[in-house]
Amino acid sequence: MSIMSITILLFVLLILLLFTGHPLVTVLGGLSFYFGYFFWGKQQACLMIPSKIFGAMNNYTLLAIPLFIFMANLLDKSGIVENLFYSLNKLVGNVKGAIAIVVIIVCTIFAACTGIVGASIITMGLIALPHMLKHGYSKSFSTGVIAAGGSLGILIPPSIMLVVMGDQAGLSVGRLFSTSVIPGLILSVLYIIYIKVAVHVNPNVQHLVDDVEKRNKVYGLKEWIDILVSFLPPFLLIVGVLGSIFLGIATPTEAAGVGCFVAFLLILLYRKFSLKVLNEVLESTAVATGMVMVILAVAGIFTSVFMAMGGANVVTNLFLSIQSKWFVYSLMMIVYFILGMFMDWTGIIYITFPVFLPIAAKLGFDKLWFVTIVAVILQTSFLTPPFGYALFFLKGIAPKEVKMTDIYRGIIPFTILMLIGLIICTVFPEVILYLPSVIFK
Repeated sequence: MSIMSITILLFVLLILLLFTGHPLVTVLGGLSFYFGYFFWGKQQACLMIPSKIFGAMNNYTLLAIPLFIFMANLLDKSGIVENLFYSLNKLVGNVKGAIAIVVIIVCTIFAACTGIVGASIITMGLIALPHMLKHGYSKSFSTGVIAAGGSLGILIPPSIMLVVMGDQAGLSVGRLFSTSVIPGLILSVLYIIYIKVAVHVNPNVQHLVDDVEKRNKVYGLKEWIDILVSFLPPFLLIVGVLGSIFLGIATPTEAAGVGCFVAFLLILLYRKFSLKVLNEVLESTAVATGMVMVILAVAGIFTSVFMAMGGANVVTNLFLSIQSKWFVYSLMMIVYFILGMFMDWTGIIYITFPVFLPIAAKLGFDKLWFVTIVAVILQTSFLTPPFGYALFFLKGIAPKEVKMTDIYRGIIPFTILMLIGLIICTVFPEVILYLPSVIFK
């Protein structure tokens, strides 16, 4: 078979097997071994497996992943998010659409504290979803707000996705963290603007005004102190983690350790620590870390086999044969959007970066900018069916009356907003590149 035929067959089988519902690890591992064994070489394929697994486990940069996950799980148990949600809700309770706006604000702050999606969506789903339904928000709108807001955790630093991207692209993770701050805030603002428009234009979104009894309430010193105190713990954590990175005091891995220490102090301060809680945090961290690292190792094997067979050259020559670089750019974004429907972000990064980054470089795109653009488009992978993780996280904790179809309807406008955010970052590259140019002079 020709290299072109092998490449087409490989990706056709990849999509078909993922669409049938098989786990990503099984699909990537099985295809890697089969194609490596029969089309590359028996010895090379067998030696590749332990080599890639050991490489993933021995990577110092990736050590930040279990630390950030541990930090997020500690915060989830501490009650910080719950206090912040109710404090903000008091502050803006006289505004129509207040609860939905507070959800986005809290998710944005929580994203800057954790770096993972699951914790944000599950926490906000348990706290805010019943509250939103009680105050007359539609089921689809409520779930869409929480799913989109919770997904910001994978874009706003300290995102574990950015850690993996920096490692694979050979970029400074600290610089990559700085490029994604403004795009994340842009998405957050777009969500809030949409909420304000939706609650005024569409009567089916919200039938009641949030917390009507608080409309004319004037808060005293005690209430304002309570609100400010609720902001203090996340502020300390953000400064401890991102501040130490941007000031050059610590690497992302070291900063993750600082974040774990601060999160542990906070859970002690809030009196939520117990051996049972510690056991739950360690167990959930081990499960999540194991899942990510196994996918990284297997995706690395798949990529190595694909590259060794010459598949990367086929794709590169095909894309570079197109004259317009922006048409090629658009095609790559479409590929990321489609892959996001079927694959985990870890697999997408490991499969596409060795192929797309050289193409982007030859077309004259700044690597730091392009990698951040990919991070923005991969936001959609958490919302787009059939395999958007945010959808299943939310369905798992939602009340019985909330159907999967409600969640599917709810994410449509927010997926469109993510694509609008992508266009903004494409048309105005300074949105991405300004902050690192100021911080890392």
